[in-house]
Amino acid sequence: MSKLSLEQVKLYLSKVPGWKLVEDRMALSRTYHCRDFATAVSFVNRVAEMLEHDSQHVEIHLAGGTVTFTLATREAKGLTGKDFALAQTISKVS
Repeated sequence: MSKLSLEQVKLYLSKVPGWKLVEDRMALSRTYHCRDFATAVSFVNRVAEMLEHDSQHVEIHLAGGTVTFTLATREAKGLTGKDFALAQTISKVS
């Protein structure tokens, strides 16, 4: 998949509410706040199960009841349509 331009990225952002652009990394990021650590771990595990057979790399930061996902396509050195599709998938799990 080819890397999206900044203009394309900004257009795609409207399709993934709650996700933000991390411009200095050209990545997508979203933080979820769960009621406690166990709920946060369960959420991460549900996402991991969905992504088990996906070659996409996802950066996950888990701290207490907070989970932050950061997405980017390393091979493209930026964002692709696949990153936005993955953001939509993760949003459906929450």
